[in-house]
This record gives sequence, structure tokens and C-alpha cells, in this order.
Amino acid sequence: MRSAGLALLSALLAVTAGAADATCRLALVLALDVSSSVDPIEDRQQRIGLAGALRDPQVQAAFMASPDPVALYAFEWSGKFDQVPLLPDWMIIASTRDLDQAAGLIASSPRSREDMPTALGSALGHAVTMLRRGPNCLFRTIDVSADGPNNESFGPQSAYDAFPFEDVTVNALVIPSPSDNSIVGYYRDHVIRGPGSFVEIAQGYSDYGPAMRRKLLAELSVQMLGSVQREGTLPG
Repeated sequence: MRSAGLALLSALLAVTAGAADATCRLALVLALDVSSSVDPIEDRQQRIGLAGALRDPQVQAAFMASPDPVALYAFEWSGKFDQVPLLPDWMIIASTRDLDQAAGLIASSPRSREDMPTALGSALGHAVTMLRRGPNCLFRTIDVSADGPNNESFGPQSAYDAFPFEDVTVNALVIPSPSDNSIVGYYRDHVIRGPGSFVEIAQGYSDYGPAMRRKLLAELSVQMLGSVQREGTLPG
């Protein structure tokens, strides 16, 4: 599985070489939480769920809804210095084949580590840095998934103060504990930002794929001139 993933990674390096010069309507960063609160089964559900959402026919139709493509980047995050790419670089999604390739890379990706805390501010800083280095798209969105609040280093507000988040929307997919739903309010009040930002809720990691599908459909919905039209479970 790992050798197949490396072969696909090499092939995609050639595909993404010209990504920074492409015209695109949306630059979308997918950030997956792999901190110590996520056990191995949950981590696998997360990767398979995201891959399945990218292969969903309605999601693929949403990616292909405009002649201007979407640029996609994905990484996993945990500790302050632990942000690991799940795709080799920015991918320009110009066909369903591109989505299938991205889904295959994510589904087969190995977890980098499982013993680190939740450095959410660092993850947001990394995500926006990748946005600024990536394709110059009309809209920019960070899609962060997590099951807990920041508990290492600086938090989300410090990231927003220190990094260039102008014209960037941050949405969240949260997986609350069955016994404590406070994480939903935390991400609504302290994490999401920008026009039409929202929190999507997964009812456990088994619901991660369907929740990601809903989230992607909202993020990929048609943008109207002067505003971003999105719907979500809990708007900002």
C-alpha cells in the first residue's frame, strides 16, 4: 500500500508542477487532526471518510461545476511543529480523475505520529502560509477538522493576529465527545472566521465521511459576485 502511494505521489509531482500559475476559483486547504486524542481506528475512519467524500458523485459534480477549477491541498496536524502533507503539493482539480488521485493518496497515507497535543494555532498558521504560497485563486478557504480545543502553544486568535488571514474563510468540522458538546461552541466562537464561515458536526468518527461530504458541498457551492453563499450546521 505504501509503495503504491509513493508511486502515485511521484506521478502527481509532475501534475502539480504548474499549479501556482493556474487560474482557479477556490483554493481549499484540508487540515486533519491526528493529535493523541485520535486513536488509530478513528484516524483510519477520518482518512477513508475524506477519501470517500472526494469520490462522492455530488461532490465531484460540485468540483466540476465551473470551468475554473479548484486548487486542493491537504495535511495532517498535531503538535506545534507537526504538520505533514497528505498531498505532494497543491493539486489543480480539473477532472474527476484528479479527485480520484487525491482521494487515493489520502486513503493510503500513513499517520506521521500519534503522541502529540493539539496545536491548533500552529495548524492554522501553516494552512494560511500554504495558501499564500499556492495558486492565486478567487476565494481561499481553510477546512480544519478536530475533536478538541487548542492545548499547546498559541491559540487561534493569536494565529489570526500574527498571520495574513485577509480574505481567508476558515470552516470547521468538529467531532464532539458524546458526553461533552462544548467543543462545538469553542470552534464556533474562536476558530471559524470570514464570510459565510460555519461549523459542521460529525456524530462520531463513523460519521466523519458524511459530515465531510456535507461540508465540501457547502464550500463548493456557487459563489455569487460580492459574497460567498454557503450554508452550514452552525454559521459564524
